Amino acid sequence: MVAGGGEQATVRGGETVAGSPPRGRPHRTVPSETVPSETVPSGDVVLRCETGRVTLSDTDLRHLRSCVDLAREALDDGDEPFGSILVSGAGEVLYADRNRVKDGDQTRHPEFDIARWAGEHLPMDQRAACTVYTSGEHCPMCSAAHAWVGLGRIVYAASTEQLVGWLTEWGVAPGPVRPLAVQEVAPGLTFDGPAAELEAEVRALHARLHGVVDPGAVS
Repeated sequence: MVAGGGEQATVRGGETVAGSPPRGRPHRTVPSETVPSETVPSGDVVLRCETGRVTLSDTDLRHLRSCVDLAREALDDGDEPFGSILVSGAGEVLYADRNRVKDGDQTRHPEFDIARWAGEHLPMDQRAACTVYTSGEHCPMCSAAHAWVGLGRIVYAASTEQLVGWLTEWGVAPGPVRPLAVQEVAPGLTFDGPAAELEAEVRALHARLHGVVDPGAVS
């Protein structure tokens, strides 16, 4: 999204914030079985996740780090620790926000707000070229919204499976909606994650949310 005078702007929570957010190269996914951890010809450093299922570039990890920072901002404000950003096919950050459910509207997930914003402001071909980065894998509501508006790749720092495992370990009661993975809700979506480099940090945020003293987490 470009503001007047050629200045780039990022939308946060429905408000346009002037400035120049970092611009990385367009995202690049490389099959883990063919490329080891190294610098590829584009100049991106490809880092292998411990899952062995995906590799995430330095650009991917930088955007995921921003999502985790947004999640921490949400938690500091008394909300649930989730943060997401929308990045265009050209690598521009178009929208960034975090959870805002504390006032009673449980649909105020950043991924859902991103889908709504994209549906109102981007033509279909631009939506498909976008990537949504998020601190936690989409819930079923957000996966469906993402698919219906035709957004592209999803990259998450922590998976639904990981979050469910942590909550079960801590004895936290399940929510009202079945925790389904993205591919179970919208099989046609492209997704990458989790990021092993950020797992402990995301776990620590959720432990803090639930008042858990977790020796395995990193604050």
